[in-house]
Amino acid sequence: MTLTAAAAARLDRLSEQRGRPLMLRVAVDGGGCSGFQYRFELVERAEPDDLRIEADGRAALVDPVSLPFLVGSAVDFVDDLGGAQFVVRNPNAASSCGCGVSFSI
Repeated sequence: MTLTAAAAARLDRLSEQRGRPLMLRVAVDGGGCSGFQYRFELVERAEPDDLRIEADGRAALVDPVSLPFLVGSAVDFVDDLGGAQFVVRNPNAASSCGCGVSFSI
């Protein structure tokens, strides 16, 4: 899994706004209209078993249960007409819903 420069830059801005370093936790949960859904959370510290992915001085964290669903994925940040949000570009997803948050394998 990788963290794009755009995602790292957004984390940098969020960290500056809050006055402390933040990391992005990326997880996969069961649910959503396609079977699985991504969950994003801003955190200040990692759990002992997290995998840490770094880019441009910022980090994303993935728990060991979510990792197999995210192998080869890129976490990006997009700001377009649909809104500003973190997104996962997942080559393992066979299909996804219109909102882009849920997917199937």
